[in-house]
Amino acid sequence: MADTTIDPTLGPVLARTGDERAVLESFLDFHRAIVLRKARGLSDADASQRLVPSLTTLAGLLKHLALVERNWLPCLFAPEPGDVYLTTEEEAAASFTLEPGETVETLAAGYEAACARSRAIAARFDLDHVVPHPQLGEVSLRWVLVHLIEETARHAGHADILRELTDGETGAI
Repeated sequence: MADTTIDPTLGPVLARTGDERAVLESFLDFHRAIVLRKARGLSDADASQRLVPSLTTLAGLLKHLALVERNWLPCLFAPEPGDVYLTTEEEAAASFTLEPGETVETLAAGYEAACARSRAIAARFDLDHVVPHPQLGEVSLRWVLVHLIEETARHAGHADILRELTDGETGAI
């Protein structure tokens, strides 16, 4: 008899018969976890090493994706004093630039905190809930979750390539 045990890190597989929200959230969390796994275990020097012509580094991806998480759900669905939605490519590109003292662990912790805040905010709203957006007019929570999946998955692919270039490690897990 074949082993039918499913690896618990494969959330999308576990949610294969779930409702729409479970599927969306499991794919997003899966890609979030890939980015974290790709950056962890590297030295700060390796994680901040530029291996491509752009500013993209493994550490920079953590910083950028934390900004993405803060920008889409908190700023649009539950803004707190001081939350400002960033609207330009320049602002987003600047998020790849590391500041002195930023380490893989501090950036990973910041990303995890941003993801936790996003999860908590998303849980308060139906997928059809619509909010104003400064450039798009309105967006639904469903649309934002799909956008976050797209953005995070794209950068998880970048992280995979950067990690392979750094030490040869490949794979999602």
